Amino acid sequence: MKDYTAANIRNIGVFGHGGEGKTTLTEAMLFNAGLLERLGKVENGTTTTDFDPEEIKRTISINAALAPLEWKDTKINVIDAPGFFDFYGEVSAAMALADSALIVVGAVSGPVVGVEKAMNMCKKANKPRMMVVNQMDRENANFTKTMAEINEKFGPSVVPVQLPIMEGGQFVGYVDVPNMTAKKFDGKGEKEIAIPANMEAQAQSVYEALTEAAAETDEALMEKFFEEGELSREEILAGLSNGVKEGIVTPVCCCAAAPNIGVATLLDNLVHYMPSAAEVKPATATDADGNTVSMADYGKFAGQVIKTVVDQFGKYSIIKIHSGVLDASTTLYNANNEKTEKSGNVFIMRGKKTVQVDKLIAGDIGALAKLQFTATGDTLCDPSAPVTFAPIDFPASAISLAVSAKKQGDEDKVFAGLNKLLEEDPTISLEKNAETGDVLLSGLGEVHLDVICSKLKNKNGVEAQLAEPRIPYRETIRATAEAEGKHKKQTGGSGQFGVVNMRFEPLTNGEDFEFVNAIVGGVVPKEYIPAVEKGTREAMRHGVLAGYPMTGVKATLFFGKYHPVDSKEVAFKSAARLAYKEACAHAAPALIEPIYRYYIHVPNDYVGAITSDLPRRRGVMEGMNPTDDGTEVVARAPMGEMVKYATDLRSMTQARGYFTKEFIGYEDVPGGEAKKIIEQAKREDEEEE
Repeated sequence: MKDYTAANIRNIGVFGHGGEGKTTLTEAMLFNAGLLERLGKVENGTTTTDFDPEEIKRTISINAALAPLEWKDTKINVIDAPGFFDFYGEVSAAMALADSALIVVGAVSGPVVGVEKAMNMCKKANKPRMMVVNQMDRENANFTKTMAEINEKFGPSVVPVQLPIMEGGQFVGYVDVPNMTAKKFDGKGEKEIAIPANMEAQAQSVYEALTEAAAETDEALMEKFFEEGELSREEILAGLSNGVKEGIVTPVCCCAAAPNIGVATLLDNLVHYMPSAAEVKPATATDADGNTVSMADYGKFAGQVIKTVVDQFGKYSIIKIHSGVLDASTTLYNANNEKTEKSGNVFIMRGKKTVQVDKLIAGDIGALAKLQFTATGDTLCDPSAPVTFAPIDFPASAISLAVSAKKQGDEDKVFAGLNKLLEEDPTISLEKNAETGDVLLSGLGEVHLDVICSKLKNKNGVEAQLAEPRIPYRETIRATAEAEGKHKKQTGGSGQFGVVNMRFEPLTNGEDFEFVNAIVGGVVPKEYIPAVEKGTREAMRHGVLAGYPMTGVKATLFFGKYHPVDSKEVAFKSAARLAYKEACAHAAPALIEPIYRYYIHVPNDYVGAITSDLPRRRGVMEGMNPTDDGTEVVARAPMGEMVKYATDLRSMTQARGYFTKEFIGYEDVPGGEAKKIIEQAKREDEEEE
């Protein structure tokens, strides 16, 4: 691949709903660029960008993959992003790599949820975008209906620059609206034809809409349009191009990727309409003093690692260059970790293949191998002027399941393998719950976590299993009770003796435990007091109802007895445990559960479904707040009822809803629920015995 300047580089992410042909379209682009001898197929597992074993098995994209190609003296870095919602961490990475977005819409299905999400992400990130109505070769493909639905959802600024020519239900050509010409596919390419008579009125109407859209991008064009009522072809094209760069206009093309019809023309349009790496707004970073630095003024090498790929050959860090030049001699300083990486060869990645290159310039995307200290999101820059780029905005995890080794003895291998996978996927996390002992694997959905376990098996040869996590219930008391604990043991020789009288009462200050020494007169010598406290703390690890940890308890030692010979620390520890069990059993013990506040974001149409569903989860509504794209429903609910809420919310809202949560405390479990939990705990104890 030859050297390119930033003005001849396009970084284009391919986004949209799953199953609309994004990977097939990427494959067709590579084929047209002369990089493939034949078109691969998703269903056969032979495409360039779906190369992971899990992608091949499931016939869906799981990872964002790079597909750089050359087209008419332009380098296009195509980034094929997944469409399945469990893998939106990869979509975030693709959005960070891309300067602009190509949003793929199905000609049969229309602008479904994935298209809405892609448009919203582009608006939030201020990314220029184009749309392509794909799968025009399918039965029931309907461009006019699809465009009407697109305009209904996204407004009139989304305008077609092509109109498909259909003959007998077949996609045979298109009208190039800005130039008011028509092309017909002839099997080898395209040939110019007259605009079909039955399309002249439609083409003229769209041409007028395009003219108006172009005029609205520039004051001078708008003034001329008002004065003369028309613009030249050059002015329309320039206005549209500027409108795309500013995010004002979204042009729409059409193609059929699977039979490779119209894809070459789409590449032409991408080069023409999409901004070059030189035209996008320069990235900004923060220097060591906290000042904002524009990459237009930095002048030295700086780039950000957007994605990490780990395979059997090693670790590759995919980097977007924001300033300067990266080559094998470049000093790589990790400003996040304040460590220098060993410089090495520079690569570009095309699917799973790596191609060594001499250098990468600002605006380009490439890869570095075997970086020791660098993780996704880190900044690599010149050590003489350290800067850091803002972290990548990855989606927060939405579901946590307990993960364990399927085969006894494989625990270390499983968790070592999972920790390696954490390098690749910033949307997963691994954490041990100290109370339940569960190791929790968190991610964006059940399929996401299932894929992680499959990757673990493929890459490390060990199997993990997932289960619903145990809820960290606790126990407390709601009344005050006193009890005597007496430990006396005589075995011949030195014995064990200790007696304590203790009062247990609820704590009202929010603390877990408070111990009060109220002994007077030395009835329990001071050297044994710590043993009483320690014994009480140890006993509280197991509640009196179901064995869950006891919390919110004030324990007062107010009387006791000792023996000058037989009393020992161990005796007073045992006596404290006995007093705890006796008193707390009569102090109105209660089972309590973790409560979270949930911030549920949904389009307005789904608010009713959410609010009617929450009560069956024992959720309590706290309020509703309007948002830019719908409503935020605020509710509190028990953790135990919301373990798989991410899956249920996706189902209820056609994947349009999402939520965040925060822990707010513990509350009593209702009587009926508490009874079931206590009985279940007792059954589990009996089984263990």
